[in-house]
Amino acid sequence: MTALACEGLTVGYGDGAPVIDALHLDIAEGTVTALLGANGAGKTTLLRALTGLVPLRAGRIGLGGRDLTGMSTEDRMRAGLGLVPEGRATVVELTVDENLRLGGLWRHKAKARKAAVEEMYGLFPALDRRRRAPGHTLSGGERQMLALARALLARPRVLLLDEPSLGLAPKATAQLLGVLRETAARTGLTVLLAEQNAASALSVAERGVVLSLGSVAADRPAAELAADPALRHAYLGF
Repeated sequence: MTALACEGLTVGYGDGAPVIDALHLDIAEGTVTALLGANGAGKTTLLRALTGLVPLRAGRIGLGGRDLTGMSTEDRMRAGLGLVPEGRATVVELTVDENLRLGGLWRHKAKARKAAVEEMYGLFPALDRRRRAPGHTLSGGERQMLALARALLARPRVLLLDEPSLGLAPKATAQLLGVLRETAARTGLTVLLAEQNAASALSVAERGVVLSLGSVAADRPAAELAADPALRHAYLGF
């Protein structure tokens, strides 16, 4: 079953040339899809368009058969679309625990919210150890874990992640992506993971989609894409 469908998406800024041009993409429910490509390929613009942060020039977006195209960003989130933007979106003045409770505020009643927060601590033991630490004292890896945990607390049907490994050490990247893969497998969460670290993304994904100049250059099973030297060298840099 298709969880997220993009039909003929065309997106640009101002009067400039399209950044995304007539793009078609279907993401299967309960899968992790790696969205790959060089800087400027259109990965971030696509995620921003899916969440309504950038308007479409043409096309349609569907979430589980529901048309999101005319919805506000807030209504798309309520419909089940989640986003972890580039830059570790956390409130650095708040503690880890306050950030998490804030993330679950609109999806959970008080008792359920407490249980959901404890579930996140089970997924991310590093955060459990730093419950009372202010956000600004966290390492880059801990902040990215906190951003992911906050997004998961909202119980999205489809989660979009923009460059979650940016600036992280390889060990922190592996830990973060491992939790993401395990969560998707356990809960049926659908994930679209935009990454420049193609090797890491493909290691946790079932499928890889390569963007080039706003169009799909390749759409293959992740293992097949990772094993194709011509595609790797042309588009993925490894």
